[in-house]
Amino acid sequence: MHIVCSDLEGVFVPEIWINVAEKTGIAELRLTTRDISDYDVLMKKRLSILDAHNLKLKDITDVIATMVPLAGAVDFLDWLRSVTQVIVVSDTFVEFAGPLMKKLGWPALFCNHLSVGPDGAITGYHLRQTDGKRKSVLAMKSLNFKTIAMGDSYNDISMLKEADAGILFRPPANVVEEFPEFPVTHDYTDIRARIEKILAGK
Repeated sequence: MHIVCSDLEGVFVPEIWINVAEKTGIAELRLTTRDISDYDVLMKKRLSILDAHNLKLKDITDVIATMVPLAGAVDFLDWLRSVTQVIVVSDTFVEFAGPLMKKLGWPALFCNHLSVGPDGAITGYHLRQTDGKRKSVLAMKSLNFKTIAMGDSYNDISMLKEADAGILFRPPANVVEEFPEFPVTHDYTDIRARIEKILAGK
């Protein structure tokens, strides 16, 4: 039996922080795991920017509430869940994810959580576990699943390496160049065809 462990942002929904950057006009918030491979460095930078601009959790969740899944994502996810098991494994946060999970039909989600002060300011973040994406794949393998992992960024690479089959979906050129061992897919038709072959044992 197979199971798919998939990234969220860039695969099923747009990048949350890029949308926040566009809404607030703070260009530095456009940086994502496509740009900075060290997630701790990235998050500390984000929290510093939020503090400097007095942005609260509600400012971010208000932006998230306006976001919709990528075109074709819901149909693809519905198909995927009809043919195999799926877990969305993300570095986002429980406090962010609700509205997007609802629009995706409430798939299973493994993610992290935030510390929020009485005034609504985000004061810190807490990983569910270090290298949680790779360890999620390891856990599924320990249950005798054949694992397929899909993602687009630096923070997905350890998960893709650990999986029985790792697939890049719409990755930036720098990720493709650094990790040529992974097949690259550019749309849902492409990745569906690749997954169908894997499930068929081809």
